[in-house]
Amino acid sequence: MSLEIASVDTIREHFPALERTHNGFPVAYFDGPGGTQVPHEVVGAMVDYLLRHNANSHWSYPSSAETDEIVAESRRSLADFLNADETEIAFGQNMTSLTLHLARALGRSFSKGDEIIVTELDHHANVDTWRSLERDRDVTVKVLPVEISTGYLRLDELSSLISEKTKLLAIGAASNAIGSITDVEAACRIAKAAGVLSFVDAVHYAAHELVDVRKIDCDFLACSAYKFYGPHIGILYGRRELLESIDFPKLRPAPDNSPDRVETGTQSFESIAGAGAAVDFLASLAEGATRRERLSNTYRGFAARKKDLIGFAMNELASIDGVRVFGPAAEARRTPTLAISVDGVPAKRLTELLAEKGVFTSHGNFYASTIVDKLGFGQEGLLRAGCACYTDMREMERLVEGIRAIARR
Repeated sequence: MSLEIASVDTIREHFPALERTHNGFPVAYFDGPGGTQVPHEVVGAMVDYLLRHNANSHWSYPSSAETDEIVAESRRSLADFLNADETEIAFGQNMTSLTLHLARALGRSFSKGDEIIVTELDHHANVDTWRSLERDRDVTVKVLPVEISTGYLRLDELSSLISEKTKLLAIGAASNAIGSITDVEAACRIAKAAGVLSFVDAVHYAAHELVDVRKIDCDFLACSAYKFYGPHIGILYGRRELLESIDFPKLRPAPDNSPDRVETGTQSFESIAGAGAAVDFLASLAEGATRRERLSNTYRGFAARKKDLIGFAMNELASIDGVRVFGPAAEARRTPTLAISVDGVPAKRLTELLAEKGVFTSHGNFYASTIVDKLGFGQEGLLRAGCACYTDMREMERLVEGIRAIARR
């Protein structure tokens, strides 16, 4: 199977944002973990929908039928992206609102004393959503700890947290703060053996590793298109038999089939069109007999490039006095996402100084406040710099040199 994918220079031609300059410097976008830039193809799909097909769904006139087909094709694209069935793909405003919706629905069957397991590593969209059931249903929430020295969850302690009252494990596939990738396949296997449902937050993971819900064998998984070059829209995968049986809050006249019964109100059809276009854009960067095969080749090619970028950056940053990089080592299983501190320089100020030279990063706790607190940066947060498919070595060199110059001041 060929690993040849489009060159970085070719990929960059698809992103108009890369033409931007700031203070005379070309902008290097390292803010991808918070939201990537968008290629022409995604914008084109959204504009085409709004200008030529805009209508509400399920009515017997052409533009409505076209809307239905655009939504159906996007479901098929996302099904290929996650290795799911199209009837198992639901759309929503964002991952957080979809997860809250699912938590509320599942909570209707939970009782006082039932248990949910969350983790110290996760974005709080996959923590506080489930903690809301402490108040609403009087459930008990248990927490799987993280090993600070490695940046990985203590999965060996998971089995001991599970009891006969445990209903659900909510776990992230990758940390959006420090980049560590969790063995969610092993975690879901433990949960399934105990009869416990599993929910996987793949928002950060899906941008860097091709999701396979069949291999993970999870019951639910959520991601966000704007982390992999699409618009702001969330995607929820759920096993069909679960989506069809869960008591989702819905209006009485609304459809009762899966996945329509998961979705509330009129959807953002233009965003759904854009999400499908984002998957097709990724698939277009490599060859293969099927969309899934093309996606697999694209992601394998990305992995090799990002490994070079992250290896260079972590090696260079380790040589700078006063600079610390948190999370797993470069050679460990991780995403190309750097969490950085510079002694004496608050993360916000560090971001401002880098931006003066056209290097755009982000700062704070990234809603993964528990892990950032445990690292000792709860007040000011950390600097975060993430690689995307359009990141090249010249930009990575600019990031490193910018941090080096600040640390020397």
